[in-house]
Amino acid sequence: MHRPDHRAAAELRQPPLDLPFARTVHDRAAHRRAEPGLVDGLRRASSSRVLRVWRDRVEVTSSSTPGSSGRLVLAPAGQVGDDGTWLFLGTHDDAALLAVVLADDASADEAPDRAWTGLRELATLDDLEHGLAVEAVALAQWHRTHAHCPRCGAATTVENAGWTRRCTVESVDLYPRTDPAVIMAVVDDADRILLGHAAHWPEGRFSTLAGFVEPGEGLEQALRREVAEETGVVVGAAPEDVVYRGSQAWPFPGSLMVGFRARAVGTAIQVDDDEISAARWFTRAELLDAVEAGDVGLPGRQSIARALIEEWYGGRLPGQW
Repeated sequence: MHRPDHRAAAELRQPPLDLPFARTVHDRAAHRRAEPGLVDGLRRASSSRVLRVWRDRVEVTSSSTPGSSGRLVLAPAGQVGDDGTWLFLGTHDDAALLAVVLADDASADEAPDRAWTGLRELATLDDLEHGLAVEAVALAQWHRTHAHCPRCGAATTVENAGWTRRCTVESVDLYPRTDPAVIMAVVDDADRILLGHAAHWPEGRFSTLAGFVEPGEGLEQALRREVAEETGVVVGAAPEDVVYRGSQAWPFPGSLMVGFRARAVGTAIQVDDDEISAARWFTRAELLDAVEAGDVGLPGRQSIARALIEEWYGGRLPGQW
């Protein structure tokens, strides 16, 4: 007789993870992107605010406080120079929100009270700032790699307030793409978590397993395949053995990380020695001891990996990359 898995049912009722890059309070106002002259008009509006992006970094105020990244610089449009690719991010409180993406080789010298900061280091932003930063960087990364048409190689032009590019030869519209990837806290029946060490990471760095979804593959299929390929561990085949926990953009350069809790039906580890060079099962006490001793480094607090680990642990753990 089949007995219901009450633990799995309880997990299914849990609210999704609270993830920094999944927070947003502004309106993307996608219906306005095709308005003729939208960006030019908004750049002349005194209420418009502009975020500058350079490479994969955003402009923030400098901070001397340990653990603080400063705040996002949203300057009046009239105070921002013309050079760069202009993007319409949306609106908030009756103000238009724009980004200007500087060329990679542009001079990006900062005033003493400003700094260029990557998304992983943005520790002190509010929900509006987080949402704008991740949107702007993700869109900027796409523009960096689509200056030419992938079909014929011709130059492309920016259209629709930065949300499409158009091939100048074939008149084909190109749209931003996001690559789905699964990331999973794999837990066994003893309630231990499986963490892996990527071959290219510094010694002692461990995180949850993750991998890209292949063509023609579902998320759950990708999860089971990646865990088996990287560590030899088998995830259960029942629907309740893979539970969705949340998702967030990860624009390095253009991923969507889809997070799961997964149940392992075997604990034997055989790493692939290609992507993963080591993997270990940890109890909560073992992981805490290893982190406090400096033997294990955990993912940064902006990542969904950290959220998955700390959800399993039941609270915050010390340290981060």
